[in-house]
Amino acid sequence: MTLSRRGLLGLAGAAGSLGAAQAAGVSVATEITGTAGTARTAATAGTAGTAGAAGTAGTPAAAAPGTRAPGRGAGPAALAASDRVRTGFECLAADGYAVLAGQRVGVLTNPTGITADARHLVDVLHADERVDLVAVFGPEHGFRGTAQAGGSEGAGRDPATGLPVYDTYDRSGQRLADVFTAAGIDTVVFDVQDVGARFYTYIWTLYDCMRAAALAGKAVVVLDRPNPVGGRRAAGPVLQRPYASFVGREPIALAHGMTAGELAGLFAGEFLPGSGRAAQAPRLRVVRMTGWRRESFFDATGLPWVPPSPNMPTPGTALAYAGTCLFEGTNLSEGRGTTTPFELLGAEGLDRRWAEAANALELPGVWFREAYFTPSFSKFSGKVCGGVRLLVHDRETFDPVRAGIGLLVTARRTWSGFAWRPDHWIDRLTGSDRVRLMADAGAGVEEIAGDWAAGLARFAAVRERYLLYP
Repeated sequence: MTLSRRGLLGLAGAAGSLGAAQAAGVSVATEITGTAGTARTAATAGTAGTAGAAGTAGTPAAAAPGTRAPGRGAGPAALAASDRVRTGFECLAADGYAVLAGQRVGVLTNPTGITADARHLVDVLHADERVDLVAVFGPEHGFRGTAQAGGSEGAGRDPATGLPVYDTYDRSGQRLADVFTAAGIDTVVFDVQDVGARFYTYIWTLYDCMRAAALAGKAVVVLDRPNPVGGRRAAGPVLQRPYASFVGREPIALAHGMTAGELAGLFAGEFLPGSGRAAQAPRLRVVRMTGWRRESFFDATGLPWVPPSPNMPTPGTALAYAGTCLFEGTNLSEGRGTTTPFELLGAEGLDRRWAEAANALELPGVWFREAYFTPSFSKFSGKVCGGVRLLVHDRETFDPVRAGIGLLVTARRTWSGFAWRPDHWIDRLTGSDRVRLMADAGAGVEEIAGDWAAGLARFAAVRERYLLYP
């Protein structure tokens, strides 16, 4: 395997990788890990090529290692392999963990890192003598997922396996590289369920791990999982670099419409190489899924849903999240402390007028129901709040970012108590000060969305080169 001068190594998915390489004007060799072996393709700058991945289509004869094969009728894991998505982990296992052979492995994961029959991959890998698993790394919320937003579980030992668990939250650059070095690993395996929004921090944990791995001389293997809200398109404003933070390191769209594996390729090809970031991109391998298509929502995957964070209980939460999380930048509750966070919004003193104003916008695919609730923690804890409940009735036409902007605009117009957070956190969430300033000036949804259209179109063109799935 060869390394291009931009450091793009091992992107799984020939079409996406070859397109990215040709667009970047570099040579790249790609190893594609499929369900029944490895296919190798190579392309030279300016030369068209064809590629195929062995085993990326069809049904295996037997269940992959790390999965059981129960009969039909027992839930998502009972679906035939041809009826459901096979995750990157399943494809890794079906290939006998070949990409991890001879390496000391550390896994960065959380409760979502499970097999199709709901066993945790750390338990599966630890029990398999073909894998030398020596460390576990926990992101925000922790390896076992017990910490609330902005927190982690700290370091310790996993009681099930005895493996050391390292805390990666709020660590990046050389600090994170030092953690990898101290763990004694050769390769970092990343397997975490994302939800498709730029400000969900797991994708930036992946970015930070890739950068730190390059600094520490480690390899990165990304085990891909579905984007639960589909991947048909990107939506919303693109981050401007002066507003970069852990809820957005680089210029991507608010709703990026990509999988973690696709984002890893984009990070390696567009952001990580070069002076001022990393001397080179890390050695990267993306083990892609089979059976996932861009129009698929999570309920079509046949996979079990595990909340990726304490306030992301269902795929429906994820569907609304890219728009309603913007209320973290205001003094309104985003529904934390209720059973339907990010689908329920409000504040003490709000009434039916907000729902009426939001419905008057006639935004596609969603209704807004007048609602009342009492949060058990976070904003307005123990106080009765009035507000809205989002009811998405057409997922195909629903645009969560426009819905979020519509709710911001109407909340500001109908409630005299509306205020932005004093630290202007909304600017970090939206990626610039434009949404805040335009809303303050009285702009409507279409005017605000029009302001980000050009940047979104540029991002969409770049994004297209890194897509791995039809």
